[in-house]
Amino acid sequence: MASLVLSGVGSHAPSRILTNEDLSRTIDTTDEWIRTRTGIRERRVAGPSEATSDLAVGAARQALAASGLAAADIDLVIVATITPDKLFPSTACIVQAKLGLRPVPCFDVEAACSGFCYILEIAASLMRCGTYRHALIIGAEKMSSVVDWTDRSTCVLFGDGAGAAVLSKSDTPHVGLIGSILGADGRNGCVLEVPAGGSAKPATTETVAAKEHFLRMNGKEVFKFAVTVAEQVTREILEKHHIPASELALVIPHQANLRIISHMAEKLGIPEDRFVVNLERYGNTSAASIPLALDEALRAGRIRSGDLILLVAFGAGLTWAANLIRWP
Repeated sequence: MASLVLSGVGSHAPSRILTNEDLSRTIDTTDEWIRTRTGIRERRVAGPSEATSDLAVGAARQALAASGLAAADIDLVIVATITPDKLFPSTACIVQAKLGLRPVPCFDVEAACSGFCYILEIAASLMRCGTYRHALIIGAEKMSSVVDWTDRSTCVLFGDGAGAAVLSKSDTPHVGLIGSILGADGRNGCVLEVPAGGSAKPATTETVAAKEHFLRMNGKEVFKFAVTVAEQVTREILEKHHIPASELALVIPHQANLRIISHMAEKLGIPEDRFVVNLERYGNTSAASIPLALDEALRAGRIRSGDLILLVAFGAGLTWAANLIRWP
Protein backbone atom coordinates (compact mmCIF):
# COMPACT_ATOMS: atom_id res chain seq x y z
CA MET A 1 0.00 0.00 0.00
CA ALA A 2 1.32 3.46 -0.92
CA SER A 3 2.32 5.87 1.82
CA LEU A 4 0.24 9.03 2.28
CA VAL A 5 2.39 12.11 2.83
CA LEU A 6 1.75 15.82 3.28
CA SER A 7 3.44 16.96 0.07
CA GLY A 8 2.69 20.64 0.62
CA VAL A 9 1.47 22.83 3.47
CA GLY A 10 0.27 26.43 3.55
CA SER A 11 -1.51 28.99 5.71
CA HIS A 12 -3.22 32.33 5.48
CA ALA A 13 -4.44 34.89 8.01
CA PRO A 14 -6.19 38.24 7.60
CA SER A 15 -3.99 41.33 7.71
CA ARG A 16 -5.87 43.08 10.53
CA ILE A 17 -4.40 42.47 13.99
CA LEU A 18 -6.63 42.95 17.02
CA THR A 19 -4.56 43.17 20.22
CA ASN A 20 -5.63 42.72 23.82
CA GLU A 21 -5.13 46.44 24.30
CA ASP A 22 -7.54 47.10 21.43
CA LEU A 23 -10.16 44.93 23.11
CA SER A 24 -9.66 46.65 26.46
CA ARG A 25 -10.94 49.86 24.87
CA THR A 26 -14.33 48.32 24.03
CA ILE A 27 -14.96 45.74 26.78
CA ASP A 28 -14.10 45.40 30.45
CA THR A 29 -10.82 43.48 30.21
CA THR A 30 -7.05 44.00 30.26
CA ASP A 31 -4.06 42.61 28.41
CA GLU A 32 -2.81 41.05 31.66
CA TRP A 33 -6.16 39.36 32.38
CA ILE A 34 -6.26 37.75 28.93
CA ARG A 35 -2.58 36.76 28.80
CA THR A 36 -2.43 35.20 32.26
CA ARG A 37 -5.54 33.08 31.65
CA THR A 38 -5.04 32.09 28.01
CA GLY A 39 -1.59 33.04 26.70
CA ILE A 40 -3.17 35.09 23.91
CA ARG A 41 -1.78 38.54 23.07
CA GLU A 42 -3.48 39.23 19.73
CA ARG A 43 -5.58 37.67 17.01
CA ARG A 44 -6.35 38.20 13.32
CA VAL A 45 -9.78 39.44 12.26
CA ALA A 46 -11.13 39.23 8.70
CA GLY A 47 -12.80 42.20 7.07
CA PRO A 48 -16.48 42.38 6.08
CA SER A 49 -15.69 41.36 2.50
CA GLU A 50 -13.51 38.37 3.49
CA ALA A 51 -15.28 35.02 3.78
CA THR A 52 -14.03 31.72 5.12
CA SER A 53 -13.54 30.55 1.53
CA ASP A 54 -11.19 33.47 0.85
CA LEU A 55 -9.00 32.49 3.79
CA ALA A 56 -9.11 28.87 2.62
CA VAL A 57 -8.08 29.81 -0.91
CA GLY A 58 -5.09 31.78 0.38
CA ALA A 59 -3.87 28.79 2.38
CA ALA A 60 -4.63 26.35 -0.45
CA ARG A 61 -2.58 28.30 -2.96
CA GLN A 62 0.43 28.17 -0.64
CA ALA A 63 -0.01 24.43 -0.10
CA LEU A 64 -0.27 23.79 -3.83
CA ALA A 65 2.86 25.84 -4.51
CA ALA A 66 4.75 23.98 -1.78
CA SER A 67 3.70 20.61 -3.21
CA GLY A 68 4.83 21.48 -6.72
CA LEU A 69 1.49 20.32 -8.05
CA ALA A 70 -0.91 22.09 -10.39
CA ALA A 71 -4.57 22.67 -9.65
CA ALA A 72 -5.39 20.02 -12.25
CA ASP A 73 -3.63 17.38 -10.13
CA ILE A 74 -6.10 17.64 -7.23
CA ASP A 75 -8.59 14.76 -7.06
CA LEU A 76 -10.48 15.61 -3.87
CA VAL A 77 -11.24 18.69 -1.73
CA ILE A 78 -12.34 18.60 1.92
CA VAL A 79 -12.80 21.70 4.07
CA ALA A 80 -13.14 21.56 7.85
CA THR A 81 -15.09 24.55 9.16
CA ILE A 82 -17.83 25.61 11.56
CA THR A 83 -18.09 29.02 9.89
CA PRO A 84 -19.02 28.15 6.28
CA ASP A 85 -19.70 30.89 3.76
CA LYS A 86 -23.30 29.65 3.57
CA LEU A 87 -25.41 26.74 4.81
CA PHE A 88 -25.06 25.47 1.25
CA PRO A 89 -23.35 25.06 -1.12
CA SER A 90 -20.39 23.73 0.83
CA THR A 91 -17.38 25.95 1.35
CA ALA A 92 -15.34 23.23 -0.37
CA CYS A 93 -17.35 23.72 -3.56
CA ILE A 94 -16.84 27.48 -3.34
CA VAL A 95 -13.10 26.95 -2.87
CA GLN A 96 -13.05 24.59 -5.85
CA ALA A 97 -14.59 27.27 -8.06
CA LYS A 98 -12.28 30.03 -6.81
CA LEU A 99 -9.19 27.87 -7.41
CA GLY A 100 -10.38 26.72 -10.83
CA LEU A 101 -10.10 23.03 -9.95
CA ARG A 102 -11.51 20.18 -12.01
CA PRO A 103 -15.02 18.86 -11.15
CA VAL A 104 -13.71 16.58 -8.39
CA PRO A 105 -15.54 15.57 -5.19
CA CYS A 106 -15.81 18.43 -2.69
CA PHE A 107 -17.43 18.52 0.75
CA ASP A 108 -17.25 20.09 4.20
CA VAL A 109 -16.77 18.42 7.57
CA GLU A 110 -17.99 20.00 10.81
CA ALA A 111 -15.95 18.77 13.77
CA ALA A 112 -15.04 22.19 15.17
CA CYS A 113 -11.48 22.45 16.50
CA SER A 114 -10.83 18.76 15.72
CA GLY A 115 -11.79 19.34 12.10
CA PHE A 116 -8.39 19.23 10.44
CA CYS A 117 -7.41 16.01 12.21
CA TYR A 118 -10.74 14.53 11.14
CA ILE A 119 -10.36 15.43 7.46
CA LEU A 120 -6.77 14.18 7.36
CA GLU A 121 -8.01 10.71 8.31
CA ILE A 122 -11.11 10.95 6.08
CA ALA A 123 -9.02 11.91 3.06
CA ALA A 124 -6.53 9.14 3.81
CA SER A 125 -9.29 6.55 4.06
CA LEU A 126 -10.79 7.63 0.74
CA MET A 127 -7.38 7.57 -0.92
CA ARG A 128 -6.57 4.10 0.38
CA CYS A 129 -9.74 2.59 -1.04
CA GLY A 130 -10.14 4.77 -4.14
CA THR A 131 -8.31 6.17 -7.12
CA TYR A 132 -7.51 9.56 -5.62
CA ARG A 133 -3.83 10.51 -5.65
CA HIS A 134 -3.80 14.08 -4.32
CA ALA A 135 -6.30 15.50 -1.84
CA LEU A 136 -6.51 19.16 -0.83
CA ILE A 137 -7.51 19.39 2.83
CA ILE A 138 -8.19 22.75 4.48
CA GLY A 139 -9.10 23.97 7.95
CA ALA A 140 -10.54 27.47 7.68
CA GLU A 141 -12.55 29.70 10.02
CA LYS A 142 -13.94 33.20 10.29
CA MET A 143 -14.65 32.91 14.00
CA SER A 144 -15.19 36.67 14.24
CA SER A 145 -18.49 36.11 12.40
CA VAL A 146 -19.94 34.02 15.27
CA VAL A 147 -18.40 35.81 18.25
CA ASP A 148 -20.36 38.24 20.40
CA TRP A 149 -17.92 41.11 20.71
CA THR A 150 -19.62 42.33 23.90
CA ASP A 151 -19.04 39.00 25.71
CA ARG A 152 -15.59 39.28 27.27
CA SER A 153 -15.57 35.62 28.31
CA THR A 154 -15.50 34.43 24.69
CA CYS A 155 -14.57 37.24 22.29
CA VAL A 156 -11.01 37.46 23.63
CA LEU A 157 -10.34 33.82 22.73
CA PHE A 158 -10.97 33.54 19.01
CA GLY A 159 -9.43 34.64 15.73
CA ASP A 160 -9.65 34.04 11.98
CA GLY A 161 -7.34 32.09 9.70
CA ALA A 162 -6.78 29.05 7.51
CA GLY A 163 -4.31 26.23 7.05
CA ALA A 164 -4.12 23.75 4.18
CA ALA A 165 -2.22 20.67 3.09
CA VAL A 166 -1.98 18.46 0.04
CA LEU A 167 -2.12 14.78 0.96
CA SER A 168 -0.43 12.68 -1.72
CA LYS A 169 0.29 9.04 -2.42
CA SER A 170 3.99 8.19 -2.26
CA ASP A 171 6.03 5.12 -3.12
CA THR A 172 8.44 5.82 -0.24
CA PRO A 173 7.70 3.27 2.50
CA HIS A 174 7.22 3.95 6.21
CA VAL A 175 6.54 7.68 5.91
CA GLY A 176 3.49 9.92 6.07
CA LEU A 177 0.35 9.27 8.05
CA ILE A 178 0.92 6.37 10.44
CA GLY A 179 -2.48 6.33 12.10
CA SER A 180 -5.34 8.35 13.57
CA ILE A 181 -7.84 8.23 16.38
CA LEU A 182 -11.12 10.14 16.10
CA GLY A 183 -13.75 10.41 18.81
CA ALA A 184 -16.82 12.30 19.95
CA ASP A 185 -19.32 12.45 22.81
CA GLY A 186 -22.42 14.41 21.87
CA ARG A 187 -23.99 14.19 25.32
CA ASN A 188 -22.23 17.36 26.44
CA GLY A 189 -22.38 19.26 23.18
CA CYS A 190 -24.32 22.11 24.76
CA VAL A 191 -21.25 23.37 26.66
CA LEU A 192 -19.92 24.88 23.41
CA GLU A 193 -22.43 25.78 20.71
CA VAL A 194 -24.20 28.33 18.56
CA PRO A 195 -27.80 27.81 19.76
CA ALA A 196 -29.77 29.07 16.75
CA GLY A 197 -29.59 29.17 12.98
CA GLY A 198 -30.15 25.47 12.26
CA SER A 199 -33.31 23.44 11.70
CA ALA A 200 -33.93 22.98 15.44
CA LYS A 201 -34.12 26.74 15.97
CA PRO A 202 -34.31 28.68 12.69
CA ALA A 203 -33.54 32.39 12.64
CA THR A 204 -36.28 34.68 13.94
CA THR A 205 -36.34 38.23 15.23
CA GLU A 206 -36.38 36.71 18.72
CA THR A 207 -33.28 34.55 18.20
CA VAL A 208 -31.40 37.50 16.74
CA ALA A 209 -32.41 39.76 19.62
CA ALA A 210 -31.31 37.11 22.11
CA LYS A 211 -27.91 36.81 20.38
CA GLU A 212 -28.46 33.09 19.86
CA HIS A 213 -26.54 33.12 16.60
CA PHE A 214 -23.31 33.79 18.46
CA LEU A 215 -21.01 31.28 20.12
CA ARG A 216 -21.77 30.34 23.72
CA MET A 217 -19.38 28.44 25.94
CA ASN A 218 -19.21 27.04 29.44
CA GLY A 219 -15.52 27.75 29.82
CA LYS A 220 -14.99 25.74 32.99
CA GLU A 221 -16.52 22.57 31.53
CA VAL A 222 -14.70 22.94 28.21
CA PHE A 223 -11.38 23.36 30.03
CA LYS A 224 -11.97 20.24 32.16
CA PHE A 225 -12.83 18.24 29.03
CA ALA A 226 -9.84 19.52 27.07
CA VAL A 227 -7.15 18.82 29.67
CA THR A 228 -8.48 15.29 30.16
CA VAL A 229 -9.11 14.22 26.58
CA ALA A 230 -5.92 15.71 25.12
CA GLU A 231 -3.81 13.58 27.44
CA GLN A 232 -5.98 10.49 26.95
CA VAL A 233 -6.03 10.49 23.14
CA THR A 234 -2.27 11.13 23.05
CA ARG A 235 -1.58 8.14 25.28
CA GLU A 236 -4.02 6.03 23.27
CA ILE A 237 -2.46 6.67 19.88
CA LEU A 238 1.10 6.20 21.18
CA GLU A 239 0.18 2.92 22.86
CA LYS A 240 -1.69 1.74 19.76
CA HIS A 241 1.44 2.14 17.65
CA HIS A 242 3.92 1.11 20.40
CA ILE A 243 5.71 4.46 20.35
CA PRO A 244 7.11 6.07 23.52
CA ALA A 245 6.39 9.77 23.99
CA SER A 246 10.13 10.43 24.00
CA GLU A 247 10.27 9.60 20.28
CA LEU A 248 8.02 12.51 19.34
CA ALA A 249 10.04 15.24 17.67
CA LEU A 250 7.15 17.68 17.76
CA VAL A 251 3.62 17.94 19.14
CA ILE A 252 1.20 20.28 17.37
CA PRO A 253 -1.83 20.69 19.62
CA HIS A 254 -5.00 22.66 19.04
CA GLN A 255 -4.23 26.24 19.98
CA ALA A 256 -6.91 27.00 22.56
CA ASN A 257 -5.21 27.85 25.84
CA LEU A 258 -1.58 27.84 26.97
CA ARG A 259 -2.55 26.25 30.29
CA ILE A 260 -4.00 23.23 28.46
CA ILE A 261 -0.79 22.78 26.47
CA SER A 262 1.39 23.12 29.60
CA HIS A 263 -0.79 20.55 31.37
CA MET A 264 -0.34 18.12 28.46
CA ALA A 265 3.42 18.54 28.52
CA GLU A 266 3.64 17.93 32.27
CA LYS A 267 1.33 14.90 32.35
CA LEU A 268 2.95 13.23 29.33
CA GLY A 269 6.51 14.04 30.35
CA ILE A 270 7.24 15.78 27.06
CA PRO A 271 9.42 18.92 27.18
CA GLU A 272 7.41 22.05 26.39
CA ASP A 273 9.93 23.08 23.74
CA ARG A 274 8.68 20.16 21.63
CA PHE A 275 5.22 21.73 21.49
CA VAL A 276 4.36 24.16 18.71
CA VAL A 277 2.63 27.19 20.21
CA ASN A 278 1.48 30.22 18.21
CA LEU A 279 -1.80 31.04 19.96
CA GLU A 280 -0.30 34.22 21.40
CA ARG A 281 -0.51 35.70 17.88
CA TYR A 282 -3.65 34.05 16.51
CA GLY A 283 -5.88 33.00 19.40
CA ASN A 284 -8.16 30.03 18.87
CA THR A 285 -8.82 29.63 15.13
CA SER A 286 -10.76 26.37 15.57
CA ALA A 287 -10.23 24.00 12.62
CA ALA A 288 -7.51 26.27 11.23
CA SER A 289 -5.29 26.21 14.31
CA ILE A 290 -3.40 22.94 13.77
CA PRO A 291 -2.62 23.33 10.03
CA LEU A 292 -1.67 26.98 10.60
CA ALA A 293 0.74 25.96 13.37
CA LEU A 294 2.04 23.07 11.25
CA ASP A 295 2.87 25.43 8.39
CA GLU A 296 4.65 27.87 10.69
CA ALA A 297 6.69 25.08 12.27
CA LEU A 298 7.69 23.77 8.86
CA ARG A 299 8.70 27.22 7.61
CA ALA A 300 10.70 27.81 10.79
CA GLY A 301 12.74 24.65 10.16
CA ARG A 302 11.38 22.83 13.19
CA ILE A 303 10.39 19.76 11.14
CA ARG A 304 12.96 17.58 9.41
CA SER A 305 12.81 14.43 7.34
CA GLY A 306 12.20 11.39 9.52
CA ASP A 307 10.69 13.35 12.40
CA LEU A 308 7.71 11.85 14.19
CA ILE A 309 4.94 14.46 14.54
CA LEU A 310 1.78 14.30 16.64
CA LEU A 311 -1.31 16.37 15.89
CA VAL A 312 -3.85 16.43 18.74
CA ALA A 313 -7.16 18.29 18.93
CA PHE A 314 -10.34 18.73 20.95
CA GLY A 315 -13.40 20.84 20.33
CA ALA A 316 -17.14 21.36 20.16
CA GLY A 317 -19.26 18.30 19.72
CA LEU A 318 -17.58 17.34 21.94
CA THR A 319 -14.92 15.96 19.61
CA TRP A 320 -11.30 14.90 19.83
CA ALA A 321 -8.69 13.50 17.47
CA ALA A 322 -5.01 12.65 17.03
CA ASN A 323 -2.81 11.88 14.02
CA LEU A 324 0.71 10.42 13.97
CA ILE A 325 2.88 11.44 11.01
CA ARG A 326 6.39 10.38 10.02
CA TRP A 327 7.69 13.34 8.01
CA PRO A 328 8.96 12.24 4.58
